[in-house]
Amino acid sequence: MPESALPAAFLSTLQSLVDWLEAQQVPYVAIGGVAVSLLAQPRATQDIDALIWLEESRWETFLQAGDTYGFASRISGPLEFAGRARVLLLRDQTSGISIDISCGALEFEREMIERSTALTIGALNLKVPTPEDLIITKAVAQRQKDIADIEAIIMIYPNLDLARIRNWTREFATALEMPELLENLEKLLQRIEHKK
Repeated sequence: MPESALPAAFLSTLQSLVDWLEAQQVPYVAIGGVAVSLLAQPRATQDIDALIWLEESRWETFLQAGDTYGFASRISGPLEFAGRARVLLLRDQTSGISIDISCGALEFEREMIERSTALTIGALNLKVPTPEDLIITKAVAQRQKDIADIEAIIMIYPNLDLARIRNWTREFATALEMPELLENLEKLLQRIEHKK
């Protein structure tokens, strides 16, 4: 993937983020628009999203260590908010880019981190999800841009593990009591199949 897939400021912020996560030995994977830009097609994104696997008892020291790498909370009471929402809302003080770090708790999130692969962009080595796992996150989010992202990923990766995608989307649909998640995914898969 060419470096131009992401602006220089994003690459610099990602490098600082990776340095911080690796220094703290925190398993992670980049998700959201950054992952889509690197795995499928460049697209506009305003922030960086990452998923980490870290015991709640370590959140405070982890957050404090982020200062060294230029990361500060965007809100007051970040740990209280993370306790409720399982997200650390940060900002890179050099670039001004917002970073949302989700603190994983679900089996799927653990698997997504374990199954991640390293992608090299210039000097940056970044963990990204498999195309299948990225599609699952998008199928659950269901925003218009998520649907577009799924289409872009499927067009680039023709040999996807559709059974995994359907299985986890079904699990989320059941847990969230939102059967439309799986229904919408199936409609989308059929529509894309007709396009090929």
